[in-house]
Amino acid sequence: MGNGSGTSARGNAMTEQKSFKRLVRVRMERTGESYTTARRHVLKDARPTGQMHDSWLLREMLDDEWSEAMLAGLAGGIGFMYFVFEYKGHAPTMTIVARHHPAPFIPTALVHANIAHEVTSTTSARKAEQRLRAADGPVICLLGKEKHPVGVLGADGDEVTVHNRGTHVQPLAEFMAGWGLGRHEMISIGERLGEPDVAAAVRMTCEHLTGPVLGNNFDVNFGFSGMRKLAEQLRDKGKKGWAQRWAGDPASVGKRLHDCLEVEYTARGGTRPLYAEFLQEAGLPGVREFRESGRLWSEIANGGDYDELADKVDEARSIEERAIRQLML
Repeated sequence: MGNGSGTSARGNAMTEQKSFKRLVRVRMERTGESYTTARRHVLKDARPTGQMHDSWLLREMLDDEWSEAMLAGLAGGIGFMYFVFEYKGHAPTMTIVARHHPAPFIPTALVHANIAHEVTSTTSARKAEQRLRAADGPVICLLGKEKHPVGVLGADGDEVTVHNRGTHVQPLAEFMAGWGLGRHEMISIGERLGEPDVAAAVRMTCEHLTGPVLGNNFDVNFGFSGMRKLAEQLRDKGKKGWAQRWAGDPASVGKRLHDCLEVEYTARGGTRPLYAEFLQEAGLPGVREFRESGRLWSEIANGGDYDELADKVDEARSIEERAIRQLML
């Protein structure tokens, strides 16, 4: 038994070492870096995955030339969208998107960063694979119906090197199957063309919080208007209020509230603390306000009495309105 376990452990170690060297070699071929430099970059995959997946991934694919906060801010940083969906025969569902929305996050960051890029999509797996193999720079693929972004460092034979909360080698066929659940959407990243347009990014954030966003009846669900609607429905004791809508399962909507404000498509505190970091790096006002509103959104995410939550939503909105007025001057 002891000899077998030892042999297995040595075999696993050899496999891991072989995989690591392969990752280094793939990066050397892609970037032209020396083994030492490529090894250092591959080792960075053991680092924490940042505050929000999309901004962290983009920072990684740009080799740390930008801070995560700056990239998140250039993408628009924060926003607010609140919807409740009700279908006959099903329990109502709620969603909040706390980061900038609905503009695509990573392409928007690249536009405002003044970095050349191309977004392509195809329903043809053959064409998608050809594009992937032909890429000569950083590539981000959007997987599945949720369009989850992952970095691709290279396709070699029947394997692909993927960067997604760490780097790993994956069978190409397996990767293509997951990618094919969507439209094989891919972002090819090119060279930096000039200085970032921080002013345009901040202006877009301000406009989307104050509205309109879509230019139709759904705008009531976006920005500060969406926050007011959330507060109203938290207080409402009627059939549109939270107390009645989720009377039978308050725990489920409580978990959903937490996930929307702290986890899904966001960073902690509804992305507000990360946006405060961006404003501080850019030398702009609103840092203190968005740190404070982020603290409130985290408290809201923890749940509690609906009336008290509504008061906190109103307080966070009031603080953010003050910050936006400063940024719009």
